[in-house]
Amino acid sequence: MKILVTGNAGFIGYHVARKLIERGDTVVGFDVVNAYYDPALKEGRLAELDMLGAAHEDRYSFIRADLADKSAVDGVFATGSFDRVVHLAAQAGVRYSLEDPMAYVQSNLVGFTHLLEACRHNRVEHLTYASTSSVYGGNTKMPFSEHDGANHPLQFYAATKRANELMAHSYSHLFGLPTTGLRFFTVYGPWGRPDMALFKFTHNILAGEPIDVFNYGKHTRDFTYIDDIVEGVVRASDGTAAPNPSWNAATPDPATSSAPFRLFNIGNSDPVKLSDYIDALEAALGTKAIRNLLPLQPGDVLDTLSDTTELTKATAYKPQTSVREGVGRFVEWYRKSYEAVS
Repeated sequence: MKILVTGNAGFIGYHVARKLIERGDTVVGFDVVNAYYDPALKEGRLAELDMLGAAHEDRYSFIRADLADKSAVDGVFATGSFDRVVHLAAQAGVRYSLEDPMAYVQSNLVGFTHLLEACRHNRVEHLTYASTSSVYGGNTKMPFSEHDGANHPLQFYAATKRANELMAHSYSHLFGLPTTGLRFFTVYGPWGRPDMALFKFTHNILAGEPIDVFNYGKHTRDFTYIDDIVEGVVRASDGTAAPNPSWNAATPDPATSSAPFRLFNIGNSDPVKLSDYIDALEAALGTKAIRNLLPLQPGDVLDTLSDTTELTKATAYKPQTSVREGVGRFVEWYRKSYEAVS
């Protein structure tokens, strides 16, 4: 198949593009490569994809452009039809949305609209796009289920991703565009984002500097290793969204529709305390952290836990990687490769 992967210079997009190329698909990557975090890391990912594409009969090409530029998006689709689109480009980061909300408007709202329009007019078979567990916001019922409402986001970032889900539904309903939204739960692993806790903790521990541990390390996260996330993304993309024949407008299920629309959680379904996550990192590094215990940050939620029943039923998805194993793989990559591109 020919698949457009947006955000392929990013963490998840890079790994998804790799998986698709390796299994024999033709991948066109699309990324603006902005400076939200060190562009050298993004360029390192792109260089890896270039080498992989060359080794696999040139089944990979890359377009450096901005989704907020409608002419650039239209131009990509004008070069040839795509069987599927996997949309992983976005302005990421919970706390940065408090500083620069307009970056999220341009990337997550304007850019997503351009992509929806392109998919609609070019009759893409299936659009799979990244959402986030952050949409659950003020919800406290555990585990988080797609069948429960998600209408109380606690940050603007989460609000834009929830808006993406609603925008996708409107295109599924109006134009019959099959769409699948994927709510990711705390993704980590090699080639990850340096603005996330695992990177910061690793850097500071190795440098002998304190790490900031918010909520005194008591909150839990459904940490999910990148390989498990990628497996879920690819499986969800392979199974085209279809209308739910049992959907009832009198008691509407938020996760499905009478249109070809659905939402899935992708998580590990095994929550870990932040303090235990740091323990795993200390074990992998062979060094103790200096922990600066602090209150909960504004916009943070106390706990996350995914219910992945629906994704498992639809795709046989089952995460394989424990936190200790995943953190160990990250540390191995960090020591071997990250310093070479940073």
